[in-house]
Amino acid sequence: MANRNLRQVRIEKSNNNNNNGGGGNCEDMASRPQLLPQGKNKRPGEVSEGDPSLMPPKMEDGEEDKGVTIDIKSLLKPGEKRYTQRCRLFVGNLPTDLTDGDFKKLFEKYGEPSEVFINRDRGFGFIRLESRTLAEIAKAELDGMILKSRPLRIRFATHGAALSVRNLSPVVSNELLEEAFSIFGPVERAVVIVDDRGRTTGKGFVEFAAKPPARKALDRCSEGAFILTTTPRPVIVEPMEQFDEEDGLPEKFMNKTQQYLKEREEPPRFAQPGTFEFEYSSRWKALFEMEKQQREQVDRNIREAKEKLEAEMEAARHEHQLMLMRQDLMRRQEELRRLEDLRNQELQKRKQYHMRHEEEQRRREEEYVRQHDPEEIRRQEAFKSSYMDAREQDMRMGDMGVRGSINMGDTYSQAPAVSQGPPPMMGMSINSRSTMPGPAMGSGTTMATEGAASLGAAMMPDDGTVECLPVFSGG
Repeated sequence: MANRNLRQVRIEKSNNNNNNGGGGNCEDMASRPQLLPQGKNKRPGEVSEGDPSLMPPKMEDGEEDKGVTIDIKSLLKPGEKRYTQRCRLFVGNLPTDLTDGDFKKLFEKYGEPSEVFINRDRGFGFIRLESRTLAEIAKAELDGMILKSRPLRIRFATHGAALSVRNLSPVVSNELLEEAFSIFGPVERAVVIVDDRGRTTGKGFVEFAAKPPARKALDRCSEGAFILTTTPRPVIVEPMEQFDEEDGLPEKFMNKTQQYLKEREEPPRFAQPGTFEFEYSSRWKALFEMEKQQREQVDRNIREAKEKLEAEMEAARHEHQLMLMRQDLMRRQEELRRLEDLRNQELQKRKQYHMRHEEEQRRREEEYVRQHDPEEIRRQEAFKSSYMDAREQDMRMGDMGVRGSINMGDTYSQAPAVSQGPPPMMGMSINSRSTMPGPAMGSGTTMATEGAASLGAAMMPDDGTVECLPVFSGG
């Protein structure tokens, strides 16, 4: 494709006086299409045979007639795409016996075409050239040329994949419009229409490379709301009405019907006041004036409605933004509360963990001290030994009480056995539940058990030692 951009195209100049300026010129007469006879149906701009001022200059001897070379790259506008629908020509009034090779040869000096189609039954065809400029040159040179006794009719083919776009924002450009509609398919061209001062009219058009993307865009935009900018302002997409504003309707293409002949009987003129023509012309003008006023009123109403809608939309958008900000603030506060709760829970868990850890550590330390501290071990052993001695003494004392009482008054009685515990105390009787006789305090005097007079009472603490506390009787 890049090499074709640099291809040189030769446009041959006329070296035969019988050639017309509007026709295409070929190098030999055999391949050259047949032209109109001299003086018949001459178009403006055609070269007459007897006009020497319009004849090309004669070549000197030895000088070759070299064609003008054109670089196709110079015919492409910056950013212009090649082989688009805008480069497609409609060729009408073709001979029925025209072959594809002859049809292509007719356009061979305008570059390599990418599409060639001929309908021989209906006598028309289509051809697509590389650029719009080449298509315009080919149209200007070949339109009206006589080919096998038939004048060719060449015009630009209608774009079947073009859409009109309305309700555009003032900030929408050609590039943004093309980028927006590229989601439906390849876009050849997108244009925002402006006025004579370059200000946008809010209208534009988009030309797709094929019909399926155009239908998809039309259906999607009709069913939904397609927004191009921040403002919720949907675009209105419709099939584009295409008009031929370049060639219009030439006289040679008019159909010479009875209505045509009747209307052409009178030349252009102004209606005279007081005549039949003037009366009905005035009524026609009044009707057009009423239509104009009603259209202006409708335009004013629509403009006021648009301004009101924009004001309401701006206020609603401001309120919507405030609502979103409040919702976001509430969401952030809720998130902060949730994070604070999670933080408190985490702190509580850490505190409980530290407490359990400290308790476990203290328990381990106490266990370690109990197992490894010698002083504590000796203290525990001494406590166990004293406790066992006290228990043994209690058992012995209980055994002595069961056997009977000990007579403390008999001074000649032998000492008790070693196994009976310590010697009895003088003037005192020891018994757990019954009374024990003591020394005679007088005739018939004995020591009773509970509440009786005695010299003392034996007390045994937990450590096993016996302590005698004096007990005095009343009186």
